[in-house]
Amino acid sequence: DDLPGTGKFQTISQDVDEDEHSIEMHLPFVKRRMGTRAFTVVAIMVGSTTEESDREYGSILAPYLSDPSNFFIVSSDFCHWGAKFRFQPHDKKHGAVHEYIKWLDHLGIGFLESNDIDGFYSYLEEHQNTICGRHPICTFLQAIRYASAETSSGSVGSTPFSITFVKYDQSSKCKGKRDSSVSY
Repeated sequence: DDLPGTGKFQTISQDVDEDEHSIEMHLPFVKRRMGTRAFTVVAIMVGSTTEESDREYGSILAPYLSDPSNFFIVSSDFCHWGAKFRFQPHDKKHGAVHEYIKWLDHLGIGFLESNDIDGFYSYLEEHQNTICGRHPICTFLQAIRYASAETSSGSVGSTPFSITFVKYDQSSKCKGKRDSSVSY
C-alpha cells in the first residue's frame, strides 16, 4: 500500500501484464523456496529509466531492501547478439564470438557483483550491451546504494548487500554473423 502512495507507481493494464512474462518464470522457484510459508509478491515492472529516475526509485525502494523480511528478485537476460538484435560486436582478441559475448557479459557481471553502479553505467555506455533488464538492475543498484547509506557509514564499498550470479549460459555458441544468441 505504501508504494502507490508515493505517486510514483501506477497499475499496468491487463494487456501489458499479459505481454510481460518475467514474473511467470520466477514464481515456481519462489513458491518452491517458500514452501508452505505465506508470502506476498509485489511485482514491479521497470520500463526505460534515466540515472536520475534510477536514483529516485532506488531511494523509494531502499527501506524495503533494508527490511530483512523482504526478498528482491531482479530479472534480466544479458547479451542479445545477432543480426535480429542489431548487435554484433566482436573483438577477436577475446576469442570466438561466443567467447567475446561471455567476456562482455562477465565484464558487466563484475560491476554488479561489486555493487558498482557507476562502473555499470560506464560499462553500458561504452559497450552498449543489449541487457534487457539494465533499467531494473540500475534501479536495484541505486536501492542498494541508498540502503547502504542508511545501514552503514554510507560508503557503497561497505554495503551489507550482495549480488551473486550462480549460473551463466548462452542459448547458442555463436561462431559467425549468421548466428544469434541470448545470454542468461
